[in-house]
Amino acid sequence: MYSEKIKSLVSKHYDEAAKIRQHLHKYPELSLQEEKTAKLVEETLAKAGIKSRRLFKTGVVGLIEGGLPGKHGLPGKTVLLRADMDALAMTEDSGLDYASAEPGVMHACGHDGHTAGLLLAAMALSEMKDDLKGNVKLMFQPGEETVGGAAPMIEEGVLESPKVDAAFGCHLWGQAPEGTVWVKNGPVMAGPDQFDIKVIGKGGHGAQPHVAADPVVMAAQIINSFQTVISRRKNPLEPAVVSVCAIHGGTVHNIIPESVTMIGTIRTFDENLRQWIPKALEDTVAAITRSSGGDYEFDLALGYPPLINDEKMTDLSREAIAKIIGAENVKYMKDPSMGGEDFSYLCQKVPASFFFVGIAKDMENAPIHHNPKFAWDDRVLQTAAASLCQIAFDFLNGG
Repeated sequence: MYSEKIKSLVSKHYDEAAKIRQHLHKYPELSLQEEKTAKLVEETLAKAGIKSRRLFKTGVVGLIEGGLPGKHGLPGKTVLLRADMDALAMTEDSGLDYASAEPGVMHACGHDGHTAGLLLAAMALSEMKDDLKGNVKLMFQPGEETVGGAAPMIEEGVLESPKVDAAFGCHLWGQAPEGTVWVKNGPVMAGPDQFDIKVIGKGGHGAQPHVAADPVVMAAQIINSFQTVISRRKNPLEPAVVSVCAIHGGTVHNIIPESVTMIGTIRTFDENLRQWIPKALEDTVAAITRSSGGDYEFDLALGYPPLINDEKMTDLSREAIAKIIGAENVKYMKDPSMGGEDFSYLCQKVPASFFFVGIAKDMENAPIHHNPKFAWDDRVLQTAAASLCQIAFDFLNGG
């Protein structure tokens, strides 16, 4: 019923949203430094007649209050739509006319599009508020790429006043063709945890290894043994990844160092597995170092929890998005991504679903996230925005 009006209003405001996206891309800001971005969001919401407030430093929350009562004349529900705003610490090499003007900072993951896309949805929904049976809360979140802004915004009340009944978000996706949207029930993105290990040995001369305790050899054994934790000690039907991504130790050719440090990541979808793997890794480190005359330090830093989509909210998303782009263009993701995403904190609190908007014009040369040449066409803002609008309408007004 509302699909054509949504698409018309999104088209009406598209040019303004594209200008906003290009401005954000040219002037990116790092995590928790998104002050100018937040101000632009506030000004755009105010222009659309939407009140907003700050949460957690640079986070912005807007509220569109619907003009119709809910079922049986009761107050309507509240749906939250979320976008992240921060850029990455890297130098752009895209060749775009609006490439980053900030040295060493770039929107290389699409968060400029997430922000502009949600603003485009806000402009359209604001003009349709009299048709809404409830409220739409707009969450513009800082810090997704680093410390995560979702959890602090939840702590400061983003899900209250009014109470949020469901949440939805999306990510521009280089691994999917432009014009398609991808949905998935259940596990969608992994919990990205990190470990720091110090392998402590006994230094000595490289020509006399028998009087030393070589931490380099211990580290090599540890790295190889980590892979058997995944391949031989874990159920092969439960996906998980352990990667040692950096190793440092020693300075010259003929000195066995006192210690070696290693850092890496653990990616899981299941909470029990998420707790078991670090213990298995530490047990491995302890056995190897101590049997070799050494010792160790093992530090674990938990990242975002796994992102688990709610089945009913995902089905609602799929049906709503099909009204915008056609059912043939709504695809179902077979496999989850091992990437992390702090939308997962919202999934832990309310029924929620996260989907992916394709941006690849050519799959052989698909955009690579976190790459200096990352680029995509502004037109996909319309797909993202109209999809979010339709989801909000279908959730509040009953489809």
